[in-house]
Amino acid sequence: MVTPTPTGRLVPTDYGFDLVLTRSLPVARQEAWVNITDPERTARWIGQWQGNGTIGEIAQLQLGFEADAPWANFRLAECEAPHRLRIETLDGDANAVWDLAVDLTGSSEPTDLVFTMSGIDPSSVGQVGPGWEYYLDQLVASLRDAPLPKFRDYYPAQQEYFQAQAR
Repeated sequence: MVTPTPTGRLVPTDYGFDLVLTRSLPVARQEAWVNITDPERTARWIGQWQGNGTIGEIAQLQLGFEADAPWANFRLAECEAPHRLRIETLDGDANAVWDLAVDLTGSSEPTDLVFTMSGIDPSSVGQVGPGWEYYLDQLVASLRDAPLPKFRDYYPAQQEYFQAQAR
């Protein structure tokens, strides 16, 4: 088992904490955009989604790499193609649970990706951080047509790295 080096940072803000992770994607920004927004492409690294993709509308995502993952609701909060995508995951009463954003910069290869989970509870970062490391590394691997990483290489191995940032 090879544990990938975690990169995420717990960043204090005026409203609490954000979890921020970055990746360099081996494609131009437009191609990166398609891979984070097109349901057929997202199925390769995080899971499939269904809905109309309209700002404010509720759509559904089914994580593709977790056993028996149910469909989960999310709302598209911002979409500035091909630069920024922000969604809010929803609980059963359509209240926002997680506020997630992806920002893409650069126009040619490589594209820099900044993933931000705003307002994270620091006590949960030891469980949540390794999961986002895993999914973002899956995105990179899918873009390279490389073998996908295994979650067991991320969790619990990276848990202490993230928990230490919350202390």
